[in-house]
Amino acid sequence: MAPATNGSSTDDARVGASGQVGIGTPPSPPEFASKQQEREYLKFRLAQAFRIFGKLGYDEGVAGHITVRDSIRTDCFWVNPFGKHFSLIQPSDLILVDHHGNVQPAESGPNQFLNKAAFMIHSAIHAARPDVNCAAHSHSVYGRAFSTFGKHLDMMTQDSCAFYQDHGVYDQYGGVVLNEDEGAHIVEALGNKKAVILQNHGILVAADTIEATVHFFIALEKSCQVQLLADAAAASLGKKPVIINDADAKLSHSVIGTMYGGWFSGRPHFQLLEASEGVKFDMEKGISVKI
Repeated sequence: MAPATNGSSTDDARVGASGQVGIGTPPSPPEFASKQQEREYLKFRLAQAFRIFGKLGYDEGVAGHITVRDSIRTDCFWVNPFGKHFSLIQPSDLILVDHHGNVQPAESGPNQFLNKAAFMIHSAIHAARPDVNCAAHSHSVYGRAFSTFGKHLDMMTQDSCAFYQDHGVYDQYGGVVLNEDEGAHIVEALGNKKAVILQNHGILVAADTIEATVHFFIALEKSCQVQLLADAAAASLGKKPVIINDADAKLSHSVIGTMYGGWFSGRPHFQLLEASEGVKFDMEKGISVKI
């Protein structure tokens, strides 16, 4: 898979051909010998993503979900079983669901209880966006707090520029997402972007890889936190934060806002988890192994 880029620049010192600042040959996303090997890798990585979310405190009771499109049955996606803590999820726990809400029992884990809101949101996204392989939504603290304003992020830091003209706002709240219309409204607000702020609800990120989804979710949560802090300080100081101009925000997005940039930036979270747990995915064997 070739590194993806968004935007361009003639200043090669600032923006390389990979969309990432660096010298030398950048790493590439893994390639797979078979679709079955890819499925096993995606399940392993998705379970890791849940445990990363658990460690970061992105849990609120049974709320929250991350999905990944299946490599074999592309009209299906893997999702967490309803009611199991993120920190406990393993590949064998995941359930496979089609776009009609039917759990596939032969491939799924023992707990096949499906979160209806997860299905309504994620089935709509995966059906409407073939480019999206992974989507994540949880009730993280700062994402929820910022969502109460029903507004876009301001481009007030370099990191928030990852979402420059690349996030939407769903400026309504219709209760818990339990019907197809609400899922369709969220997809409409997301559009062709990688993130959407759900008013009075939280944040959602959709990307082409699990790593990019995890990175951009964390980055969006932190950008919400920074803006809340900056706005609070501004009210106290009587001075408005300086907003990055469009040209520089666009240039920054072309470096840190690409799908490749998200994949590259997301990898360290998984490296840290593997080092702490002592388990990784062996690409040659196609299974998880102890380090």
